[in-house]
Amino acid sequence: MTQEKEVENAVQTRSSRRRIAAVHRVGVSARHSEAIALSEVTRRHGLEEQLAQLRGEHDDLRRALFEAAQAQRQLCGPRVLRRGPFEIATEIFPVRHLSGDFTSLFEADGDLIFAIGDIAGKGLPAGMWFTHLLGLVRLQFSSHGDPAATLAAVNRDLQRTSLGLPLASLFLGRLNPATGEITYCNAGHPPAFLLRANRKLEDLSTGGPLLGVLNAATYANGKAILHPGDTLLGYSDGITECRNAVGEDFSMERLLAAAQTACASGAAAILFSALGAVEDFAGSHPREDDFALIVVHRDAD
Repeated sequence: MTQEKEVENAVQTRSSRRRIAAVHRVGVSARHSEAIALSEVTRRHGLEEQLAQLRGEHDDLRRALFEAAQAQRQLCGPRVLRRGPFEIATEIFPVRHLSGDFTSLFEADGDLIFAIGDIAGKGLPAGMWFTHLLGLVRLQFSSHGDPAATLAAVNRDLQRTSLGLPLASLFLGRLNPATGEITYCNAGHPPAFLLRANRKLEDLSTGGPLLGVLNAATYANGKAILHPGDTLLGYSDGITECRNAVGEDFSMERLLAAAQTACASGAAAILFSALGAVEDFAGSHPREDDFALIVVHRDAD
């Protein structure tokens, strides 16, 4: 074989080897791409499964919170209760699923017992104490039957516990439907107001300090009479401090004005008038605190 032929064969051999290597690389690259694609599909499938699981858990949590919020509302008692010429309407609106503001409405020995309160904080932490505090109020009232004695006992119970219950304010009243007399005690809550039929105002502030602050705190009862056409209005500060888009507070003046426009129509109408006014005032501005409102109204003669 000539030298030229040997060179030509060598060149062809190298070329064949390069082609084989190129084909091998293409094959390897194709298999690698397929493996990458398969891995990506597997990864995406795994992520979709994880996302579906998270969505399911999120839906379960939302349902659980909704059910807890419904239970809270039921524990507050009826939204509207009428006895003779008296009507009581209550409502709570949590800002974060569960409410730290609360109302309570029940009967004892023929009288109507009503309360409105505010547990410090909001959302789940405050809402978790909701049931405990309402339970204490009902338990102690069944033993004492007197607002001031009840709140003093509740305060002692809170002081004895090591659970770290947040501070709470509470207005507790007892209405005698036969006479219209209200015996009440205000434990650090914004004073309830009496809106007289002649449009005069009286605040109900007699009581004592916030619950859970002082171990030896003393509480006193106040007295008031609901005459025909009079209304008692109790509220939480989430209503009066609700802000609109320019940072203005709803204020006590607006709350009283909204209540007075519906005073001739009963407790439920007054309550809806007040809540509608604060919602219209806030507009699209997000609420920052829970709402609670209680209205006790005596029909005009």
